[in-house]
Amino acid sequence: MAKKLWGGRFKKEIDSDFDKFQSSIHYDWKLAEYDIYHSMIHIGALLKMKILKPDEAKKLNAALEEILDEVKRRQFKYNPENEDIHTEIQNRLTEKLGEIALKLHSFRSRNDQIAFDERYYCIIEAIRILELLSEVISTFNELANRYKGEFFIGYTHTQRAQIIRFKDYLLAYLWMFGKDSDRLDSFLKNLKIPIGCGALAGSYIKKEAYQETIKQVIKSMGSIFKDTKVTLSKNPLSDVSDRDFLIEFLSILSILQMHLSRLAEDLILYSTKEFNFLILPEEFCTGSSLLPHKKNPDFLELLRGYTSRVYGNLVSLLTLMKGLPLTYNRDMQLDKEPVFSSVEIIEEELKILAKFIKGIKLNKKAISKAIKEDQNLYVTEVAEYLTEKGVPFLKAHDIAGRLIRFAEEKNKKIKELDNKTLKKFFLNKKIINKIFNPNFVIKRRRSLDTEAESKLKAFLRF
Repeated sequence: MAKKLWGGRFKKEIDSDFDKFQSSIHYDWKLAEYDIYHSMIHIGALLKMKILKPDEAKKLNAALEEILDEVKRRQFKYNPENEDIHTEIQNRLTEKLGEIALKLHSFRSRNDQIAFDERYYCIIEAIRILELLSEVISTFNELANRYKGEFFIGYTHTQRAQIIRFKDYLLAYLWMFGKDSDRLDSFLKNLKIPIGCGALAGSYIKKEAYQETIKQVIKSMGSIFKDTKVTLSKNPLSDVSDRDFLIEFLSILSILQMHLSRLAEDLILYSTKEFNFLILPEEFCTGSSLLPHKKNPDFLELLRGYTSRVYGNLVSLLTLMKGLPLTYNRDMQLDKEPVFSSVEIIEEELKILAKFIKGIKLNKKAISKAIKEDQNLYVTEVAEYLTEKGVPFLKAHDIAGRLIRFAEEKNKKIKELDNKTLKKFFLNKKIINKIFNPNFVIKRRRSLDTEAESKLKAFLRF
């Protein structure tokens, strides 16, 4: 059994089944990099406090650099007998350096380490998700520009509503993803990483000792860490016991996943034979083991399906933290897997989605046919035209509705009605021919001009 970071007050060996049950190394190994950074900062502070000698600090840092190199090269392999990532790294250092390594844990607790590690993890993964989201936004923009002047149909209540531009449809999702991007950006700006919490009540190490070494270690980490706010804990009881930052992160990811799921449902619907507005890229679809003709939108269905997992992870963490007394409780060990799960799902989805969007094709022929045949798509403009001519809108609305009903009862297109009939509705063929034109409809929608497109540049920040 591997050496633990505790045990002096116990007479009996830990039960082997319980030892396996309470172990977290099989998932918290993902925090190895951040735990090493915590140790590097702590070494500098211990050196300032003269707990470590300069040569001891040098040896500890060199050994940590070796482990960090394994992590960065993705060759890090943990010992499953170690309780957690903190124990794993401590035991490795002890094997390499002997008693010198035993000094490293002076004046710190695993509660302190995990408070640091998890926040660092969130920062790095939030940056990664922002980069992937930016790529998705970029590919949406490419698709929008490819079909810049093409028409599309906008729906409400899953019923045809108005003619729109396909570009404006895509910009709607770009706007949603842009807001997700803003939320992540705000999360990054506000997240501070505490150090010096101890178990719950702070550390013996002086504030000045931490402040000097924090700057040195962050500088050595590389440019991605330069804006990271590592600070001496102002309220250790809160820092070791609260996981609101994880809940906030999962909440942001859940909103992003909701937008992804809505997009998936749209694309599934519009690519069916019943709509036939979009043609999906084959390389992200699958076939049927029985039905040779099938082209199933499996990526989109899984994208939609994984929403339950992402939502569940948020609810799991909210439920986990409900009613826990201050400060740290072992329940909180279970906070990591929901976060890791949502991050991995979102990152994989965004990576594939950026490629998927590039392969979407607009079925212009099917859309043109729908726009030509569906007279209802122009009736709103009829009501608005009458309003411009002085008819009160509710009356104009009623007239336009009666016009539709009349045409349907006569089984005719509105454009087929003669002037005598149209006159009953305060219209004539010249006006109808002018209104029943998709370009006329689009030009009237003045709010869909350049604001969304100008905002797009701000979303493409990476």
